[in-house]
Amino acid sequence: MGMTTILFVGGLGPPELAIIALVLILLFGASKLPKLARSMGSATGEFKKGRQEVEEELKEIKDGSDPGDEPVAETEPEPEPEPEPEPEPEPDADRSNA
Repeated sequence: MGMTTILFVGGLGPPELAIIALVLILLFGASKLPKLARSMGSATGEFKKGRQEVEEELKEIKDGSDPGDEPVAETEPEPEPEPEPEPEPEPDADRSNA
C-alpha cells in the first residue's frame, strides 16, 4: 500500500481534476493562474534544494567531517573591558558652608 493510496483512496480522475481546476479559476481568476503556478514551481524547487542541502549536511555529520575541513574551536569572545567611570567633581567648599 503506497503513500498515494493512503492519501487518495479513490484516486484522482478527470472529474476530480476538473473540479479542482474550476475551484482554482473561481478563487484566483484565469489571468493569475500562470503566475501562481510559476511561484509554486519555484517554491517547490527551493524546498527540494533546501532538503538536499540538509541531507548532505546530515550525511557529512554521520560520516565525519570532510578531510579538507579543519575543526574550528568554539571559544567565547573575550569580554571588552568596562570603561573606567569618571570621578565626580568634589563640591566646592564655598557651597558646603552656604
